[in-house]
Amino acid sequence: MSKNSTDGKNGTDGTDGTDGTEEVQPVSSLGYEAAHEELVDVVRRLEQGGFSLEESLRLWERGEELSKRCEQHLDGARARIEEVLDTAGDAGEGTAD
Repeated sequence: MSKNSTDGKNGTDGTDGTDGTEEVQPVSSLGYEAAHEELVDVVRRLEQGGFSLEESLRLWERGEELSKRCEQHLDGARARIEEVLDTAGDAGEGTAD
């Protein structure tokens, strides 16, 4: 879900700021890739500037939510890797040399 905006609109209509027709998905429903892609776009848009203070704050808040969602996915992946490594380590301890 790319939200590239080059038309100069600032999204003050309550949408994502592209063309006023695309709805913003709840952050909790996004997978890692979608959250990361949207976060990169939010950062790009904020760096580009040209938004009202209210819109800039809305984008910043969305970026914070997206960043937290990415962290949740990464924490989950880290936990799964540690679990696999622990299981593999436990299995290796049971063998006698």
